[in-house]
Amino acid sequence: MSDISGENDQPDPSDALDSFDEIIDAETTRDPDLAVIEAGSRTLRTQGGPPQADIPGRPEEPEVDKALREVEAELATRWGETKLEPSVARIAALMDVLGEPQRSYPSIHITGTNGKTSTARMIEALLGAFELRTGRYTSPHVQSITERISLDGAAISAERFIETYQDVKPYVEMVDAQQEYRLSFFEVLTGMAYAAFADAPVDVAVVEVGMGGSWDATNVIDGDVAVVTPIDLDHTDRLGSTPGEIATEKAGIVKQDATVILAQQPVDAAQVLLKKAVDVNATVAREGLEFGVVARQVAVGGQLVTLRGLGGEYDEVYLPLHGAHQAHNAAVALAAVEAFFGVGAQRPEPLDIDTVRKAFAAVSSPGRMEVVRRSPTVVLDAAHNPAGARVTAEAVGEAFQFSRLIGVVGASGDKNVRGLLEAFEPVFAEVVVTQNSSHRAMDADELAAVAVEVFGEDRVQVEPRLPDALEAAITLAEEEGEFAGGGVLVTGSVITVGEARLLLGKG
Repeated sequence: MSDISGENDQPDPSDALDSFDEIIDAETTRDPDLAVIEAGSRTLRTQGGPPQADIPGRPEEPEVDKALREVEAELATRWGETKLEPSVARIAALMDVLGEPQRSYPSIHITGTNGKTSTARMIEALLGAFELRTGRYTSPHVQSITERISLDGAAISAERFIETYQDVKPYVEMVDAQQEYRLSFFEVLTGMAYAAFADAPVDVAVVEVGMGGSWDATNVIDGDVAVVTPIDLDHTDRLGSTPGEIATEKAGIVKQDATVILAQQPVDAAQVLLKKAVDVNATVAREGLEFGVVARQVAVGGQLVTLRGLGGEYDEVYLPLHGAHQAHNAAVALAAVEAFFGVGAQRPEPLDIDTVRKAFAAVSSPGRMEVVRRSPTVVLDAAHNPAGARVTAEAVGEAFQFSRLIGVVGASGDKNVRGLLEAFEPVFAEVVVTQNSSHRAMDADELAAVAVEVFGEDRVQVEPRLPDALEAAITLAEEEGEFAGGGVLVTGSVITVGEARLLLGKG
């Protein structure tokens, strides 16, 4: 273990899309929805530069790709992530027959409403920089299901994903036969992650809840450190109608004698979380009191921050992510890793500053204020609720000097779509509403009806197909001329962002 002390010219997008329908028609042997996405990826690839390696694409070997599709098809027969029966009985039974793999390594458990995945990635980067082998489990995925399970900072290979599924499948079927309901899609993936981490083996697991806390499938671990990112209103039909009610459910990840890292919270949520900490004798560190953001300034490609951790100040830390919210996520991540190493409790000295700087400089968070194209600039952000949309709108205004910003919005039907659109109304000159390929996607015409009420009819354009929506938005952004500074923000859903990312050649 390391010492822990102390722009080019771009082709016209309309030309790139000319052959889109022809390519789709030629994809006669492929899944129709996937053909649309991958054909768009080819026709728009020149717009986005070289593919990024942080999110895997489809396997290149046909046999591996076929096997992965078979696993995905089997998983798809189970309850989806929006259908829940609040209980950890099934996942606990699976862990029992697997030999309790989640007990073989310490863990950092993350809940909250927004910022969980970015925070998990930062924690993972910090732990890796200090030469610990990490396992990270996050959801949902942006493009590939294999993203959800990472080892040493990279998604597990398709081959390893398939092998892990085949290893746990007999035990999954055994539990299915014993329970009233079969294990869900998310429960099986959680079991796979915990088994993969034990098999690696990892030194520490960084685990993001799927939803809530107490009865979330991930909550069969006893996190040495529990992290709660900002709580706001989301999934109110399942978690509660106020931040305090939602916090009651999320507080379930706080275990006996753990350390709790609390991001800034609404008062009623903070009260619930602090009471739970007292009840289980947990130690609490609160953003704004024990740790926080001291200073930040916009820098090229991100920001330069000074963070106050549990062991002291860490200055001149470059974070290649945009927005004040990401600086706060960084402060939370740093405090979580300090707590894991015992800084501020067993040891007073801070983590090595050079290692911390190196770790943060290497952080990425695909689909979160991610620039995927220039001339005009296209930014992807997976904001899907009003709280997330507000911080994204603020971040766009701070990080980019767009003279005209065009929104591309495709949302899920079970979200507070009006609140999301209202958060973006001040920053979008016009909005192109669309829909992604998910069965949960809100119909484009229904979304347009809400958008017209928020933006006015003259600022709303409807393009049900995402490729058409991207082309329309890019065209609108270019109307002010080559040097006018128009931009496009694609948002509303992780699925919309993932599909747009593929269409723009990232993956």
